[in-house]
Parts: sequence; structure tokens; C-alpha cells
Amino acid sequence: MKKKTTIYDIAKELNITAATVSRALNDNPRISADTKKLVMATAKRLNYKQNRVAQALKSGKSKNVGVVLPYINRNFFSTVIRGIEEELNPKGYNVIITQTHEKANKEIDIVQNLLNAQVDGILISVSRQTNSNDHLTQVLKKNVPLIFFDRKKDIKGGSSVTLDDFQGAYKATQHLIAQGCTKIAHMTIDLALLIYQNRLAGYKQALSEHGIDFNPDYVIGLQSEIVAGIDAAKKLMSLPEPPDAIFSATDLGALGAIQYLKEIGKTIPDDFCVVGFSNEPFTQFMELPISSVDQSPLLMGKTAAKVFLEQIDSDDVKIEKNVVLSPTLEIRKSSLKRDNQ
Repeated sequence: MKKKTTIYDIAKELNITAATVSRALNDNPRISADTKKLVMATAKRLNYKQNRVAQALKSGKSKNVGVVLPYINRNFFSTVIRGIEEELNPKGYNVIITQTHEKANKEIDIVQNLLNAQVDGILISVSRQTNSNDHLTQVLKKNVPLIFFDRKKDIKGGSSVTLDDFQGAYKATQHLIAQGCTKIAHMTIDLALLIYQNRLAGYKQALSEHGIDFNPDYVIGLQSEIVAGIDAAKKLMSLPEPPDAIFSATDLGALGAIQYLKEIGKTIPDDFCVVGFSNEPFTQFMELPISSVDQSPLLMGKTAAKVFLEQIDSDDVKIEKNVVLSPTLEIRKSSLKRDNQ
């Protein structure tokens, strides 16, 4: 069995002390850049692998960060993960990815397991079912940085990176009004979550500013699946006075609505306009590209990771930092009437 390379092997190879090798590998400022470069190159050549357990015991840091999100197979969340990893991996952190499937009990178990594993921080987008903050406040009690992204809870000491959902919804609704739409429906998801409350509020604000009365019959709930968008559109179009546009809080809902509207002979966007939210990749590659509010998931992930790094390097991990990203509206054929082009 081949013997593992140690720092003593590297030290012997370079004729320097093992302590110098250790400091160089741990990026100690007392070691010159040239020495660090030489040590790193030699370590790579000798196939040296650092003992992470020993490092953790010595430094008190595991170099592991937990990421908790509803689903991994959503483009938005997978892109957030990419942003987190792009920031943390070069700093030597491993990212532990977990998913709750929108279950509060699963989220509670995951957070406890991550704490038991002594992660250095937890980045989380809470589940739809999460209504208790106990497991989240426990993170802060353990002096572990807690950073929310996209979906957050207002907890003292917790930081967050979110999108200005109010502004995104406002822009989407204002755009539909500019296209001549006056009976605009809103398909929402779960109004127990702050992001959907804010999207509803932005929609209502745009209507109010343009003198359009808010019609509660035009607000309809759905799950973020295509079939739910179809069902919601059916209900809306069966109203005595059906809408002439839909602003959906999800792209999949918008896609389902468009499918149904085409089935009943509506021409989009001439007869009916649709805008979604999230700017999923499929929205721009369809035969009828869908207008959508972009959530900047890559930037959100990178920013959440940077907030963590700021806190882990600080003496006080409970310093709150709340970053709000500005949304952009990607306007495509589903909402752009020909006479307005």
C-alpha cells in the first residue's frame, strides 16, 4: 500500500521546516507568496491531501457549509447553488446540499443534522410549510452564521439575500398596462410566504397607480406546476368578465395558462398577454417566448456566499446584513402586442 504524503515529505523535498509548510498550506500571511506558490506546487506534485478532520480540530472550523432549499431540480435553485459553490469552493469550503421537498419537518431535521455535523454556516431558502422559527434561532444560538436566500424569515441575527419581489411584480403589471390591458389577473402560489405577499402587493400597487380597480376574483392560487396553470386559467376565463392578461408568480403557471388559452382559440399576445416570474430557461426558447421577471439566481448565490464569508471572518457572526437585488423584466412575445412593438 502506497504511503500517504505528509507535510514532512514536502518539507524534506524543499529543505524547509514542516511548520513553514503547514503555514503555507493554510495561507498564513507570515509566509511569502513565492514560498506559498512553491509549497502548493510541490504538494500537488507529491499528491498531498490535507487531513480535513485534523484541520477542523485545530482551527475549530469544519470548512463545510450547509445549503437548504426546497428542490434541487428547479433551475432557479440549481443556479443559486452554482453561485454559492463558485464563491466558496476556491476558499476551501465544501458545500453540503440538502432539499426539504417543501416539508417543514424535513427542514427541521436537516438543520439539526447540519448542526450536528458542525457546519460553519447554513444558507437556507425556507419551505412553504415552515411556520416555526425555533430550529432557525437554534442555529444562531450555536454561533453559526444563518443566511436566508430568496425565501426568508425575519429573525434577529439572521442575514438575507432576496429579490425585490414587490418591484418585480410592479414592473410586470405596469408593462401589461402599457400594452393596453385593463383586466389583469394574478396567479399566485402560497401567500403564507413573504415573496408571494410582496408580488401580490406590487401587482396591486401598479393597478392602483393607473386607476384600475383591484378585483379579488382575478387573484387565484396555484401550485407551481403546468397543470395548475391550466386549471387556474380555466377558472379565470369562466368568470362573467374574464381577464385580458395574466401576471403569474411562476413561469410554469404562465406556461400552463398559455396552453389553455391557445386551446380556447385565444391569440397571444393580440387577444391576451401573459407574464411569468423567474425567467426559467424554457421561457426564451419556446415557439412563443414568455415574458418573465428575472430573479438573478447566480448573483443571489454568489452574494449569499459572500455574506457568509464576511460573517465567518468577523468576531460577531450575528451581524445582520440584508441584501435586496433589483429585478429585471425580460419582455418577449407573450406580452408584447404587435401594435406596441
